Amino acid sequence: MSAGTQFLTDSSGEKVAVVLPLQEYDALMEDLQDLAVIAERRDESRISLEEVKRRLKADGLLSD
Repeated sequence: MSAGTQFLTDSSGEKVAVVLPLQEYDALMEDLQDLAVIAERRDESRISLEEVKRRLKADGLLSD
């Protein structure tokens, strides 16, 4: 956590919440979204790198 991170405590001094800089929060949310996509696709069939290249070339997105 960055130097801008702050913790909120209760009357006993126990940490109960955290305040993050917005940029750090956004990065964490992006990571969380990436992990969710990975979990959703875990059972999908896989294709080889060569097949990916072939498809990208066929779609005109990769040059020879």
